[in-house]
Order: sequence, then structure tokens, then C-alpha cells
Amino acid sequence: MRTPDAAEVEAAVDAIVAAFAATDTERYFAAFAPSASFVFHTEPRRLDDRAAYEALWRSWLAEGWHVIACRSTERLVQPLPGGAVLTHTVDTTVETGAGQESYRERESIVLALDGDRLVAVHEHLSPLPAAAP
Repeated sequence: MRTPDAAEVEAAVDAIVAAFAATDTERYFAAFAPSASFVFHTEPRRLDDRAAYEALWRSWLAEGWHVIACRSTERLVQPLPGGAVLTHTVDTTVETGAGQESYRERESIVLALDGDRLVAVHEHLSPLPAAAP
């Protein structure tokens, strides 16, 4: 079983972040396996597949939501046989029906090889605690 290198992992996540930053629905969800699961601290329950997240995404779009900017920093890449885990800090600004909102969060993305391509199979987003004094 092949282990992807760090550059390949970073490129896969760069594509996810770029598609998210552009609010490019088709390109964004193409980076996730249909069976991917999602845990977002802003949602009351886990989303058990990509279709559930796509439905949530469409509801956000219907309310006037779109991404203005998204930046990934402080990355840790952990390649594994057949995939990888990438954790990073994500700074995001979105437009909502109520105005702009900005967030700084931590995210883990679990990727798996699907042929020669890395696809995301799990995403976990959590709030970034305030720095200790």
C-alpha cells in the first residue's frame, strides 16, 4: 500500500481550501468521498456522508451565505500507508444574510488514496481556544 508524500497531501488540502474559499460547490465536494463524514462544532450532530453536508451547504447558500476568504496555516502532515491526516488552523471570513463573520478554527482532514488521488474521508472542525496568558 502506497504512502503519499507530504507534498501530495498538502496539494490535496490546498485544492479543498481553494474550492471552499471560492464557494465552488462542485469542486469542493468533488474532493470528498461520498462516504465522508463531518464533525463541525457549529452543528448539533455528525454528518454521516457527503450528501448530508451538501444538503446543509445548499441551505446556507439559500440564506445568502458565501465564503469571502479562507486561509490555512500551522499545518501538520502525517502520511500513513494508504492515506494521511492533515491538521491545520483555518481563518475564514464568510458573508451571511446578517453580514460578515470571521472565524479562527482548528481542522483535521483525513485523506485516503482512491487510485492515484487523495480524497477526504473525514473532516473535523473545532473552535480554537483563546491563547493562554
